[in-house]
Amino acid sequence: MGQRGDTRRERAYDGELGEAVTRAQGGDEAAFAVAYRIVQPGLLGYLRGLVGEDAEDVASDAWLEIARDLGRFRGDGAGFRGWTATIARHRALDHLRRQKVRPRATALEQDVLDLPGAHSTLEQALESLSTERALALVAGLPRDQAEAVLLRVVVGLDGPSAARVLGKRPGAVRTAAHRGLKRLARQFGAEGVTEDGSRTLGESG
Repeated sequence: MGQRGDTRRERAYDGELGEAVTRAQGGDEAAFAVAYRIVQPGLLGYLRGLVGEDAEDVASDAWLEIARDLGRFRGDGAGFRGWTATIARHRALDHLRRQKVRPRATALEQDVLDLPGAHSTLEQALESLSTERALALVAGLPRDQAEAVLLRVVVGLDGPSAARVLGKRPGAVRTAAHRGLKRLARQFGAEGVTEDGSRTLGESG
């Protein structure tokens, strides 16, 4: 997706992010700008998967709420990433309701399936596609699967954090993400990218 490297950097920045948030809560505007710089790319990618071309507007609304309620936040850098994702999701759902486009209800199995490892070949395949194209493919998934994949791969949340954002059990989120990644693997085959991350030449997936 062009985002896997970004995800690794986001996690590496969580210490810096936590420090910036603490300073921002004390009124340091420059520190708030640092927190914004670290969080915004992943947050915007997540919102693009939910609301498409309206992501910038929804992100602006979310950051207004984040700034307003910053003093209420308690936690570290990773926690802040999850907190901001929750706010952004609420604003995205409000936006969809205003458009009278409601998320599809999907019955999730409660069995526990593990996501692929950090260096999974599927996520390498995600990297081999353009960000815009990959996000379009993810947006075509059932909503529960799309959100699970976006939160895990784009925003960089761990399983429990993603589950808290979605208000679901971790096992249900892992199931949705696993199914979404499997479906994307099949789509990548049709795009000329095999599940092992290599490209095909003149062959159908």
